[in-house]
Amino acid sequence: MIQAKNKMGLIFFPAYDWAIEDTHPEREERLLYTQDQLREEGVFDIEGVLEFKPDVATELDVMRTHFCFPDVASVTTESHMISAGGAIRAARLVLDGEVKKSFALVRPPGHHAMKAVHGNRGFCNINNEAIMIEYMRDNYGIKRVAIVDTDCHHGDGTQDIYWNDPNVLFISIHQDGRTLYPGSGHTTEAGGPNARGRTINIPLPPGTSDDGFLYAIDHMVLPILKDFGPEIVVNSAGQDNHYSDPITNMNFTAQGYAILNDRLSPDIAVLEGGYSIQGALPYVNLGIVLAMAGVDYSGVREPNFDEIADEIRQERNITAYIERLTEVVLGNYFKPAEGRELLYPGDYVTRKKNIYYDTDGIQESQVESLMRCNDCGGLLVLESVSSVNPLCLGIEIPVGACPNCRDEGLKYFERARKQKKYAVIHFINRVNKEYVRV
Repeated sequence: MIQAKNKMGLIFFPAYDWAIEDTHPEREERLLYTQDQLREEGVFDIEGVLEFKPDVATELDVMRTHFCFPDVASVTTESHMISAGGAIRAARLVLDGEVKKSFALVRPPGHHAMKAVHGNRGFCNINNEAIMIEYMRDNYGIKRVAIVDTDCHHGDGTQDIYWNDPNVLFISIHQDGRTLYPGSGHTTEAGGPNARGRTINIPLPPGTSDDGFLYAIDHMVLPILKDFGPEIVVNSAGQDNHYSDPITNMNFTAQGYAILNDRLSPDIAVLEGGYSIQGALPYVNLGIVLAMAGVDYSGVREPNFDEIADEIRQERNITAYIERLTEVVLGNYFKPAEGRELLYPGDYVTRKKNIYYDTDGIQESQVESLMRCNDCGGLLVLESVSSVNPLCLGIEIPVGACPNCRDEGLKYFERARKQKKYAVIHFINRVNKEYVRV
């Protein structure tokens, strides 16, 4: 019998009752084919590879992470809560010492869900990885976390949630936003005023293959992770960089995904995108599972790989572009530029955002104000109005808040309650673990 080097936990949740449309690429077959493939390949016969059932996330789990307007129930279904709960179960398995590594193969996905939520954008309502990470921080005392997002689409929601958090490193490797939804993830996006250099974007050109992705891992991601020193590494494991994916333009292979995962060696992986339901997902997921378990993955190949190998070979100009990108990416982390807004602690730095929820057709306008602070992530105040909700307010006292930011947050909340200006106020107090909606 084959023995897993790393005891490995798998959590499956295909969400049988949730789909945007019956023929939409984000549907239950994404995981059913994978489940069949893993069983056919005898993965569950490997000693040390175990399957577990997901948890169900609670309203509190969502509220410590998101400002849901008007409330959590309005923007989620039971499937969303189980998908997020699957990620939480993956974290608990690792942190409780039941397994060495875990992979939450769940849907609906989540990495396009931002701090404020009014509906579904990019197939995402709530952010599974972020909900999982905040659960770990509240319940296990985890402080420093690194997220490496390998989905072909930029993880703009996860970036938005952790934009101002100095203790969460977010790295996104994706197809250049000038060529693909959501149009973001440029190298100039490097984190907020209290967390400069904690957001790292690696936009790769269309046509990037195994060589380019693995170069980015070796020369950009791994040096940054080594310096940051996270307690936990999370792979936001999107698989739509595959050469057969119908909605992207990359040339990554199942073998490449396995090698990437082996080198990255995440503690936890959470499934995100990937829409080549038969041609890619079963083989990519197989490669990732074997790599995480520490089992030989060298034989993982797509059925048509030999026919397509020459067509997906990376062009020299793409290789040269990625090599030049390295200096910029490393500079964003090791020598982050301080913006002009970094002036006086106690002042508020403001960002205005217009956000379109492409799946639900919702238009949102935000004004985000962050209190400049040298001692913590800073008090966050977010005003939001959308085509489905009147003016709402979110206030967050961050994890590890200094006394000044904590006191200012409490005062801001009391003032806002008296003003009667907002239809809904969501208050997140991470210091006292207080999560309320009024």
